[in-house]
Amino acid sequence: MRKRFGLAEILCAFLLAGPACAQDLGTLTPHTLPPLAHPDDPTTPAKALFGRQSEPAALAQHPIGFYARGCLSGGVPLPVDGPAWQVMRLSRNRNWGTPALIAFMERFARKVPTVSHWPGILIGDMSQPRGGPMLNGHSSHQIGLDADVWLAPMPPRTLTPREREEMMSLNVVAEDRRDVDPQKWTPDHLAVIKAAAQDPEVERIFVNPAIKKAICRDATGDRSWLAKVRPFWGHDYHFHIRLFCPRGETACEGQAPVAASDGCDASLAWWFRPSVLHPRPAPEPKKPKPGLTLAQLPRECRQVLTAP
Repeated sequence: MRKRFGLAEILCAFLLAGPACAQDLGTLTPHTLPPLAHPDDPTTPAKALFGRQSEPAALAQHPIGFYARGCLSGGVPLPVDGPAWQVMRLSRNRNWGTPALIAFMERFARKVPTVSHWPGILIGDMSQPRGGPMLNGHSSHQIGLDADVWLAPMPPRTLTPREREEMMSLNVVAEDRRDVDPQKWTPDHLAVIKAAAQDPEVERIFVNPAIKKAICRDATGDRSWLAKVRPFWGHDYHFHIRLFCPRGETACEGQAPVAASDGCDASLAWWFRPSVLHPRPAPEPKKPKPGLTLAQLPRECRQVLTAP
């Protein structure tokens, strides 16, 4: 089935390739992507192939490959509404994952109201129906074990279709990017991120360095969970949850374990150097990377792509 996209997503695919796309507006009138002229061309980016799949592969359920170089067999959708969650940007069709991710998201969402004043969470991108590289927004999220949670609480009502496409999340990072905005960052943000990090199935959580700085300053008691919270570019509006490869999934490639340190040391200070916060522009614009091809993904991904 041919996948449909909004104009903003199509522009993002060609103009951007980073976390900023996660806050692009969706659409109530998606455009249908045209068929590829030469889908069997070995130079065709895999994102153009997987980005056109709107249904999961009718295969056994497995994460295949690495978080940023793989695919998803037998993807499962997260229901767009739950007792403590709502999925945003439905036009993107990225609320798919492994059974492990779906179970985690439902469990975590139900926990959030018990540790904070939030009624629940707003969920951004997870994976595409068959995983794989995306046309825009992420280099990871390819194997059904990644999910973005907005830094804005779920309202105590069901959002309209238009609100889900046009409502924006909350940027909690201060304008100078050296810390969080004290008018926006709250103890509830800390409590929600902590609840996710303390789950044994969570491998890493990615946040803006300013958020990591605030967590290092504000966390009390047991701080062992801080090691999972990793600073990374972007992530002003959401935090990114990554699960471990489920036990027994031999085709899934995990990451090296996080360091034992809580990450509140000199490694965090590096992110606030002027050269990192405000890098000099390149003399010439960088040429966009062509993207992974199907041949660069695990061989099982060809079957996932072509399965009914």
